[in-house]
Amino acid sequence: MRDTPRLLAVSDLHVTFPANRALVDSLRPGHPDDWLIVAGDVAERVDDVERTLGLLRERFAQVVWAPGNHELWTTRRDHVRLRGVERYEELVRRCRRAGVVTPEDEYPVWTGEGGPVRVVPMFLLYDYTFRDPATSAQEALADAYRSRVVCTDEYLLHPDPYPSRAAWCHARVEETRRRLAACGRDLPMVLVNHWPLVREPTRVLRHPQFAQWCGTELTADWHREFPTAAVVYGHLHIPRVTVHDGVRFVEVSLGYPREWGRYGLPEPLLRQVLPAPRGVADAT
Repeated sequence: MRDTPRLLAVSDLHVTFPANRALVDSLRPGHPDDWLIVAGDVAERVDDVERTLGLLRERFAQVVWAPGNHELWTTRRDHVRLRGVERYEELVRRCRRAGVVTPEDEYPVWTGEGGPVRVVPMFLLYDYTFRDPATSAQEALADAYRSRVVCTDEYLLHPDPYPSRAAWCHARVEETRRRLAACGRDLPMVLVNHWPLVREPTRVLRHPQFAQWCGTELTADWHREFPTAAVVYGHLHIPRVTVHDGVRFVEVSLGYPREWGRYGLPEPLLRQVLPAPRGVADAT
């Protein structure tokens, strides 16, 4: 056991895969007061999300969850057939039942080493603005279909009752910005979102067309607008640390077995957010 607690983070657990589920079942805190951020894509089935987060909450002093796109998929393999906002609200309800903090709850304050900081789970989605600025959203999407690089969200992530995922994204961004502004500047924040807040991390994607499902330009300056100690995200399955405007952006995904089986598990699997490790940035 460690002498002091840490604020840790992971994402993209994808426990539908037995190998990933076994890894998650083996996770343990290094200190009884460790907190764990889970930045989305736990699973597709609501029951699996609840089971996994509940298991982690039994082990860690606090678990903070932000949803990814996979939790929001409505599939035939899930007996919960809710769509869009209703599905998200059901996930929030189950997280609260398990004692897990969601984007709809009061933001908790980490008071361990590196704190105090406000830990801010967010649910922001994307609006197809991470694309070539010379093209329209319609052109970028058409190019993705021609290239056969299309996110499954187009078929399974429904925005009901919003007319589009972009409209849902804009509503979430507006509401979250209001809440962040209301927090004031008395404490720095750890901003947590499944999708990256800035576009730069997507520039290393093997298929650049996929970037349009990876965030929104509306959040590009949030790490400067609000007092930010660090940003935690996932989705890209490229675990690393980059620095933008002096702020650490930590991609914390596990990913699919075919990925970590080929390249190795992220080291460490649970990434330390606070206290800030020394010498961890690989880009500026």
